[in-house]
Amino acid sequence: MQHMSKGVSRMFRRSFVPFLLAAVAMPAFAQEAAPQSDMDTIIVTGRAAGSEMRKAEASFAITTIDQQSLKVAPPISTADLFRRVPGFWVEGSGGEGSNNVRSRGIPTDGYSSVGLHENGIPVQYDGALGYLNPDQSFRIDDTIARVEAVRGGPASIFAPNAPGGVVNFITRKGTDTPDGAGSVRYTFTDTTAHRVDAWYGREIAPNVGLFVGGFYRQGDGMRDMGFTAEKGGQIRATLNYDDGVNSATLDVRHMDDRTPFYLPVPLTFDADGGIKQVSGFDALNDTLAGSNNKLVSIKNVGGPYEFDLTEGSHTKLTVITFEAKMRIMDGVRFETRNRYRTSDILRNALFPTGNVDTIANYQASLLSQAKAGGFSTATGIRLTYADDGTAVPSNANGNGLLVQGNLLSVSVPLDEMISDNRITADIANHALAVGVSYAHSQYRFDRYMGTTLLDVRGNARRVDATAVNASGVAVGRVTDNGFLRYGSLFDNVGMNTDSVAVYGGDEWQITPQIRVDAAARYEKLSFNGLVAGKTTVNLGDPTTLADNSVTTFSGAFTNVDESFSGFGWTLGANWQFQPNMGVFARYTDTFRLPSPGEWNGNPTRTDMAKVPIKMGEVGFKYGSEMLSLFVTGFWTKFERLTLTDWYFDNASNSYKSRIAIAGSETFGVEAEAMFRPFEWGDLAVALTWQDPQYKNFKYTDSAGKVWDFSGNQLMRVPKLGLRVTPGVNLFDDRLRAEAVIEHYTKRYPDIANTQVLPAYTLVGLNLRGQVTENIALGFNVSNLFNKLGLTEGNPRAGSFISGDLGAQYFLARPDFGRVIRASATVTF
Repeated sequence: MQHMSKGVSRMFRRSFVPFLLAAVAMPAFAQEAAPQSDMDTIIVTGRAAGSEMRKAEASFAITTIDQQSLKVAPPISTADLFRRVPGFWVEGSGGEGSNNVRSRGIPTDGYSSVGLHENGIPVQYDGALGYLNPDQSFRIDDTIARVEAVRGGPASIFAPNAPGGVVNFITRKGTDTPDGAGSVRYTFTDTTAHRVDAWYGREIAPNVGLFVGGFYRQGDGMRDMGFTAEKGGQIRATLNYDDGVNSATLDVRHMDDRTPFYLPVPLTFDADGGIKQVSGFDALNDTLAGSNNKLVSIKNVGGPYEFDLTEGSHTKLTVITFEAKMRIMDGVRFETRNRYRTSDILRNALFPTGNVDTIANYQASLLSQAKAGGFSTATGIRLTYADDGTAVPSNANGNGLLVQGNLLSVSVPLDEMISDNRITADIANHALAVGVSYAHSQYRFDRYMGTTLLDVRGNARRVDATAVNASGVAVGRVTDNGFLRYGSLFDNVGMNTDSVAVYGGDEWQITPQIRVDAAARYEKLSFNGLVAGKTTVNLGDPTTLADNSVTTFSGAFTNVDESFSGFGWTLGANWQFQPNMGVFARYTDTFRLPSPGEWNGNPTRTDMAKVPIKMGEVGFKYGSEMLSLFVTGFWTKFERLTLTDWYFDNASNSYKSRIAIAGSETFGVEAEAMFRPFEWGDLAVALTWQDPQYKNFKYTDSAGKVWDFSGNQLMRVPKLGLRVTPGVNLFDDRLRAEAVIEHYTKRYPDIANTQVLPAYTLVGLNLRGQVTENIALGFNVSNLFNKLGLTEGNPRAGSFISGDLGAQYFLARPDFGRVIRASATVTF
């Protein structure tokens, strides 16, 4: 299959690209013009007032991504789109879901501090529930009309759990195309993936629109999994009414989609200390997960758990949204946004953990375990493959290495209801808003895991370790079917949550050039539920150590009943001294309330509290046909943050945790610019420079050593992120071609800053050509030169102090290798 995909890639290079260039030389046909200055774009994100506001007038930093940009460079995932926004550091190497986003030096992972919204309503109220990132519940397709991204500023006042910002995906509606319009797009990827996106919308009665759209796809995945790893899609249906004064929309979205979750891969160093691939393992295209561990029985109390790796991250979700805006009287409107979701989300993955080490070193360690486990006459360890019993050679796969891997299954069913209601009023020079939101959710968290021993290759095989005496006779088994430990992790949680927030704001236009805005939010979070107690049992097989300590339900539950509240406010001002030029300043004193997910594995914890957050920013914006420029200086300070270091202990084959309370402070500059020196050419730049540091962070490790992490660079966040996109529009704007150059400076995978993830640069290409009035061709290449860019280290080796420090081999997660996509779109 891999050879086939490479052949198809060559076919595209030889035939598709010349065809694309030839096609655009045909007679001119109308198509959307290349984007000009977006200063006049009307924005809806980051504010509660009902009056219109141009992007040029905003007193906060906001990035807008229009439909044409989405067509030229369709993002592979939600995280991939976030990379276009300055201020965000994005780790998109996990695939289409479960990625990490950090904004302006905010030291939390996942989407815990960045809101992911759809039409102004959270996709998921709390993005930090644990193994349930909002991007697992959302997919970008051609039903998206545009995107607005707000960093910092008022985001945390008008949206929950969003001190870092809000990214709002705004969908198409039937009234957008009164006479009817739609498209069908087919995309082929050289990873042997096929995808169809389609939509159609029209007005079915005066001011009444109907819209349907979605996608379906199937493919082998961004890395070679050895089986069909991507399969599924989503469909959306929307009925809306809009007469220019009153509006109402009913939207239903259903998703049934599964994608792989990609995890770290083994790496090593060359003679000069540079990072390189391990022999026999392609770090850009291979993954330890694969067909050998596709269907595996994990022994458990009462019967085996059937682990299915082909499920990957499987989301089954239905979302029903109703929103309306109604005029009460001149200048006064009522707005309501309501969303109900029911979902069943499963994440099955192979998590590499422990040390990547030589077979000889592993044999010595396993021998010690065998003797300590009761096989006292053992003098050696014999290694065989679990699937066929053949011997593991000392130089297996050309590297002679082994690694541990956790087969982890997590199920998080979630039912959630969100209602956000506000009244807006335009009185004299004031745009006022007051609102209340309520969210209720019920979720379960079920987790089970077994720890295996693996060789190091693409699609790794499980390895069995048998203890033998001096005569070579087996005296016991350290493993069983390749498992070092069954039941190395177990959780069972049921939780109910309730959140109530009251907010209000005023935008005061003091003069035609000067506007001051202020807003505040009070929120209270309550949650209660049951967390299963845990104990370890011996399943009773005396011939193996693998079933001696199976973690399971103790028979008792611990009740969790917690509540937290917070008050935040923001004050901003905008001086628009020219229609196309202005400056703004803002100060925000806000908060992040704890997530109920923090109690999943520790129901009696008392260290969690409201996290106070202070933010300041000063910005300049300018727009003309030749140049659009937005520059923002920012400051972010976390005063009390509970940090938990979950790390995998090799000796016990179990997770352990360390907790510390610290702060952070970041100064930085964001800039985004679009320079159009010629009608046929432009240059886009998105830049973030920041100095993100931990503050007041002293930590005592298990050996009693005191570490002072104050002043260290925030984990996994680069100081400089730069994205440069030069583009040209040829053949009367019928061909758009652009290069995408991304550069990131070095980062550290641990808070101690003991291990370096080197700086790297990625290059991509995007082409879109209008062949006829109704047919367009697209061609996209990411990571053109197959650069090895490491986005994260190995969190399971310890995020406080990396357990990989000083090792010859280590685990890290690179960006994907070169991926080629070709598409054809028919509009009607």
